[in-house]
Amino acid sequence: MTSPHLASPHLDGPAPTSPSAPEPTPTGSALRTYTRTAERASAEVISCYSTSFGAATRLLGARHRQHVRNVYALVRVADEIVDGVCQQAGLDTAAQEDVLERFIAETHRGLDTGYSSNLVVHAFAHTARAAGFGRDLVDPFFASMRSDLHHDDAAGLDEQAHDSYVHGSAEVVGLMCLAVFVREEHLDPATRSRLEHGAARLGAAFQDVNFLRDLADDTDRLGRSYLGPAHRLTDADRDRIVSRIRDQLADAEAVIGLLPIDSRSAVRSAAGLFAALADRLSRTPVEDLYRRRVRVPDLRKAAIIAEAVGRTWRERR
Repeated sequence: MTSPHLASPHLDGPAPTSPSAPEPTPTGSALRTYTRTAERASAEVISCYSTSFGAATRLLGARHRQHVRNVYALVRVADEIVDGVCQQAGLDTAAQEDVLERFIAETHRGLDTGYSSNLVVHAFAHTARAAGFGRDLVDPFFASMRSDLHHDDAAGLDEQAHDSYVHGSAEVVGLMCLAVFVREEHLDPATRSRLEHGAARLGAAFQDVNFLRDLADDTDRLGRSYLGPAHRLTDADRDRIVSRIRDQLADAEAVIGLLPIDSRSAVRSAAGLFAALADRLSRTPVEDLYRRRVRVPDLRKAAIIAEAVGRTWRERR
């Protein structure tokens, strides 16, 4: 898996860690302390791995921030298990599979009981139970993580396999975040369906952008090909993928106004930043993508975020 779709375009420098409790933690003083500690651990994962996502969460309302950090942390730890950390520690494929399966089993126990001795899993379970999602979203994610340990670069992923992988690696993560945002809302079925479609499409767009941005690392370090059966993409392949990304982003942007007001600035900013990345990817020869990672300049990022915050502020009036 390339970088989790939750990660917004990379900013430089460490993100400050300032977790805020999203809502009252479970009853019992010992459990409250443990849960706060678990959430601090999840915030530290973001601080170390994604400066951009740490910055993006600060645009969320206080009631959402830590929950989304908790989701990110679990996704990141699972990603690291399959993306080389275990291998660098000297574990063979069978041992890597065992680590992943034990992590999955611990996550299931956390979802069932609301407790885990693994701090990241405990924080995630707290969020999942508060937001009302469970194995329906978690298991497709782990299915994609399992597939990373058996990725056949010679074959790559055909369209069906790509769509299945992206559903687990990205779309369901978008749906987890949506569940956090709307957990206190009373939505009619039509509105919920539109929001779920938009969240899944946004997650897919994030993943496809990162697939293009990470061609060099995925190909050279991980030996994986996520964007088609061909070993090397062509400029025509890039154009087809960027067109798909733009359609996905358009579907997501169409429903942002249906989100709770205190989640819109962050989602709009992320969508705008990935749209800017898609534009830059469309202008970059594909052979360059195999050598360097495309980024959006910091000044342009700031302008996109300011525009998103301003639009959301006007909607409050």
